[in-house]
Amino acid sequence: MYTLPLEKQIVALHLLVEGNSIRSVERLTGVHRDTIMRLMVSVGGKCRGFLDTKMRDLDLKHLECDEIWTFCKKKQRRLSAIEARNPKLGDQFLFVALDLETKLIPSFVIGKRTMETTRFFMDDLVSRLVPPRLNERRTYPQVSTDGWLAYPSAVDEAFSGLVNYGVLIKDYGQLETGRYAPPDLLTTIRRVILGDITKKSICTSHVERQNLSIRTFMKRFTRLALGFSKKWENLVACTSLYIAYYNFCWMHGSLPGTPAMAAKMAGHPWTLEELLGRLEE
Repeated sequence: MYTLPLEKQIVALHLLVEGNSIRSVERLTGVHRDTIMRLMVSVGGKCRGFLDTKMRDLDLKHLECDEIWTFCKKKQRRLSAIEARNPKLGDQFLFVALDLETKLIPSFVIGKRTMETTRFFMDDLVSRLVPPRLNERRTYPQVSTDGWLAYPSAVDEAFSGLVNYGVLIKDYGQLETGRYAPPDLLTTIRRVILGDITKKSICTSHVERQNLSIRTFMKRFTRLALGFSKKWENLVACTSLYIAYYNFCWMHGSLPGTPAMAAKMAGHPWTLEELLGRLEE
């Protein structure tokens, strides 16, 4: 059985996390696209398990949460009646949490934009954090979200009320501009839902900026492009690979190192080869 040399694995994976599509990597490396896909799924699965183990007992102060749209196989309106019953097809949303101070991504979930997925996302996020009663600061973490209606009850249930929570609602102008451009932002409304925080502290700007990086460096999320996922499992694997690379290898522009270094989870920026070695451990 042919095994792809480690050097070629590193090159292929590096091209993927830098925003190249599967077929683009095939052209650049000469490695067949099926081999690249199997490599991505294998490494992405290990990254998912690694992140699940590593992202625990985190003392994070302010978590911003947002959802990013993509699709699997077909867009929702193109699904047949039978296909529409499959929750892994059609519109999918990447729920992602980002820490304001360290820029770390401790938690992400991919699924439909429903109450069930939102609750699962918040439960997963809470499981990553030091319980409020045990943290050194003896203070509650702050969570900021957009106006998605499922968030308030999901946050309250997951944190059992031990959280400072605020919502930022943005009111845009005419959505149909006739071209692919963001609509004009008219007003923003900040609401304190739980805890003792100021309205000014409620913010989702940093996680929204992370959305741009996700759409730039993961071809499956790039709008108006040919790259998309045919399988939900491949989408999860690709996202896991990107987030592991982002947390431990990415030299963040606003930090002196990587997000993992800022969160005191690593002492130096990891190379992609070092990340693969940690996965094997």
